[in-house]
Amino acid sequence: MSLRPWMLVVRLLLELTALVGFGSAAWHLLPDLRWSATFAVPLLVATVWGTFAVPGDPSRSGRAPVPVPGPVRLLVEWAVLFGSAAALAWAGATGAALAFAGVLVVYQVCAYDRVLWLLGRREGSGREISSG
Repeated sequence: MSLRPWMLVVRLLLELTALVGFGSAAWHLLPDLRWSATFAVPLLVATVWGTFAVPGDPSRSGRAPVPVPGPVRLLVEWAVLFGSAAALAWAGATGAALAFAGVLVVYQVCAYDRVLWLLGRREGSGREISSG
């Protein structure tokens, strides 16, 4: 289900929204570094986001600059997505943070197959965990 084109579009929009959220939080929380932080924080987050991946991930290019097990990748994804909601709340945009977090929860439930796929990957090798 999570590889359906409309789900991939939703995921892309959530990822972009997360980066905008981090930029917005940086703007409000770091007034002395406002301009540089607004661009540097999302760039740093996007770099981490793109660096740690599970080899063979069908929702990405399949390449992994730094291969990680699926559960680690899932934690990175959740840290970025839900971290953006937390950053928005910390910056005072509580309504936006709650709305974004709510949409993220609904998306994660709808993308349960991807969550299960990631949880079944180990050692960053792209292999599934064997049941026996």
